[in-house]
Amino acid sequence: MKKVFVTRQIAEEALEILRKNAHVEVHSGDLPSQRDELMEQIKNAHGLVTMLTDRIDAEIISRGEKLVVISNVAVGYDNIDVEAATRRGVYVTNTPGVLDDATADLAFALLLAIARRIPEADSFIRLGLWKGWEPNLLLGSDLRDKTLGIIGLGRIGSEVAKRGKCFKMNVVYYQPQRDPEKETSIGVRYASLEELLSISDYVSLHVPLTSETRGMMGRKEINKMKKTAYLINTSRGPIVNEEALYEALKEERIKGAALDVFAKEPIDLKNPLLKIKNVVITPHIGSATVETRTRMAVLAAENTTKALKNEIPPSLVNPQVLEYRRNPSKM
Repeated sequence: MKKVFVTRQIAEEALEILRKNAHVEVHSGDLPSQRDELMEQIKNAHGLVTMLTDRIDAEIISRGEKLVVISNVAVGYDNIDVEAATRRGVYVTNTPGVLDDATADLAFALLLAIARRIPEADSFIRLGLWKGWEPNLLLGSDLRDKTLGIIGLGRIGSEVAKRGKCFKMNVVYYQPQRDPEKETSIGVRYASLEELLSISDYVSLHVPLTSETRGMMGRKEINKMKKTAYLINTSRGPIVNEEALYEALKEERIKGAALDVFAKEPIDLKNPLLKIKNVVITPHIGSATVETRTRMAVLAAENTTKALKNEIPPSLVNPQVLEYRRNPSKM
């Protein structure tokens, strides 16, 4: 019987799908699987169900002589050496589509939280500082008629745009290729990156982590933002230069930031961003709802079982692997 190793505990519905098709072993710890465990488990594994916290590099992949598929329980797959997997004829899959609403909800929740200073207000009461209603107490910022700039109008970015329109915001977007269809259907306007940064009251990031997007929000870009603007990041931490962001916040060159992702996770408690009050921080919980995480796990299980049956998985990210599998001499 084929073997599947799951690097973290996932929804039972997904495990049941896997167990119908393979012998399943699940990492039992609360923390991510260690490298030595991955190196050992992959030796006899036909399928590997991974999380974005698992670094699946060429060395680990090379140990998987029986490996058929790596199923990432995430939209992004920058934690996997896809080229190395492709060269060995290994399918790599992800879980797109099922987490769009949950992540968009969190992005907009962070936007609201930083705009209306909700975490500050919560702490204000808990610290016993509230003495009564005051006309200038914890004044925040409106959303109506403000400009929401979305960098990356993919599935999640589009959902954030729709939420912005519901709040009567003006929505502009930037990405390398314009999307006229969405401009019409959602009611958004295309802008260059420079224009978007200069006119937006809220800038929300929704791009994958690639060599082109790593550090794309650096000093130059952050300095183009309005002094009254807020930055929201629910995509990937390394897209933002955290040192540049800290400097801009400390020097009040932008109004605030709301972050769900960081360059290093978990965030170092010495990170200076934790010392700035106009920053709202959450621990990478963009897709963290019961329903969404269950759907993600089920899709990963379906990807895995399809591959084990020598069928094309529904969420294949490396279609080039099909040529390698047809011509094993290329491997």
